[in-house]
Amino acid sequence: MLASLLLTFREGLEAALVVGIILGYLHQIGHADRRRWVWAAVSVAVALSIVLAVGLHLLNQSFEGTTEYLFEGFAMLLAVVVLTWMIFWMRAQARHIKPALHADIQVAVRQRHNWALFGLAFLAVFREGVETALFLTAASFVSSELETVTGGLIGLTAAVVIGWLLYTGAARLNVRRFFDVTSVLLLVFAAGLFAHGIHEFQEAGWLPVFIEHVWDIKSIASDETTLGATLRVLVGYNDNPSLLEVVAYLGYWVGVLVAVNWWANRRAVEQPLPSGA
Repeated sequence: MLASLLLTFREGLEAALVVGIILGYLHQIGHADRRRWVWAAVSVAVALSIVLAVGLHLLNQSFEGTTEYLFEGFAMLLAVVVLTWMIFWMRAQARHIKPALHADIQVAVRQRHNWALFGLAFLAVFREGVETALFLTAASFVSSELETVTGGLIGLTAAVVIGWLLYTGAARLNVRRFFDVTSVLLLVFAAGLFAHGIHEFQEAGWLPVFIEHVWDIKSIASDETTLGATLRVLVGYNDNPSLLEVVAYLGYWVGVLVAVNWWANRRAVEQPLPSGA
């Protein structure tokens, strides 16, 4: 439940912040009357996101045996790719989002394109909705459906409430710190999801096992207990992983560290030198 809560809270708050920027800027430039187009876009995007989530769930229910393993494996790996890309993209583009939105809004207002405003808000919310539907589908493979749905609803509700409080000025949030902390937590979740995806491909016979169990501590720390199941969802804990699962988990973190180092070096090169240097 915690994983789905964190995922939906993060995605929901991202969408809420973008919608808040659009609504706030329309009010600032004297076009508050056009906010109804934004709310219409949000409503349509949310409805389509729900349809997509239900569709993915029903699709998974239609599979069994090897096909089910493959569907779950591909869904998990796709979720890992999208989640990891989203984290690094947001880190790189965060400072440019608000100015870019303001520029797009100005063009739409100047040219009286209400549908452009609709599209701007729709794409922002639907993108997060698609990601959320995919992440919840993947999370449901390593947790119960009830826990996944409950956590998702709590996360989305919290995101809407906090987003509204931020928009009205009733609350403040260090957005950069929030995204930094949640990014680390989501990377931990993604690493575990990557290993679980590899396991599904092994179950389907698409990947070799090599060593079936690198260790087996099921008798003393089973991943089927309440604590073990929670750790399995959050950090990918496995009481008897195969060699390939362990390699996948560690390999994911190596890839993340390489990407972080590359990104940090790129930022250092792009950052201008002090005038006195």
